[in-house]
Amino acid sequence: MTDSTALDPEDRKIVTLARAARARNGVPEGAAVRDDNGRTYVAGTVALPSLRLSALRTAVAMAVASGAKSLEAAAVVSEGESLGDGDLAAVRDLGGAGTPVLVAGVDGEVRERLTAG
Repeated sequence: MTDSTALDPEDRKIVTLARAARARNGVPEGAAVRDDNGRTYVAGTVALPSLRLSALRTAVAMAVASGAKSLEAAAVVSEGESLGDGDLAAVRDLGGAGTPVLVAGVDGEVRERLTAG
């Protein structure tokens, strides 16, 4: 477990945004990513009959659709214990293997700090 108060303020911000997206939309996961210009993109799980995307993949897609060229960091808030390989691959595709990915519980406490690689 990582002490969330010890996080960089910008990392704490994306965890907070991810947590708010999850709560606001009543979805299993919330995610936020920060691009290389400091812009943030926030999303929740997409669960339509014809389209299913995790919150993290949705946030990465929103960043790409908005013109982001790279990512600095990503955060996911979820009850789940781990991320799927596809989630990390999406972050890696845009941000590179060293992009930090923060995984937090629904209380906002960071449980794990991964890299996309």
